[in-house]
Amino acid sequence: MKKSPLTIVKEKFGDKAKLVEAVKAFQTDELWLGRTAADRGGDKGLSHVSNAKLLRLHTTFAAVKEKFGTRDKLIGAILDNEKRSKDEGYKKRLSAYPVPRLWDLYKTSERRKKAAEAKAKG
Repeated sequence: MKKSPLTIVKEKFGDKAKLVEAVKAFQTDELWLGRTAADRGGDKGLSHVSNAKLLRLHTTFAAVKEKFGTRDKLIGAILDNEKRSKDEGYKKRLSAYPVPRLWDLYKTSERRKKAAEAKAKG
């Protein structure tokens, strides 16, 4: 049976406050794109976000930090996978995307690249 987000939070972090702090640790200029309500003058922060979304954010940011280190390197990998490394307009558009969207785009482009390589071999 699948565990609930609350159960996972309690097992891995103890409570929601510790999970929020773990996600806030990724709020550096190299990874975070200021798109929360607090970044735009609101008073609600990450503590008002659901456990499921916080867990997804933590998983995504941890994977990106481990594999690439920064958003710029992730964007570079996407551009390389799609063979558009010299396309400055596309790079500028990707730089406006948040990390979770970039991570999904990277995984998709990686799958496409592998499928194209397999088709070329076979």
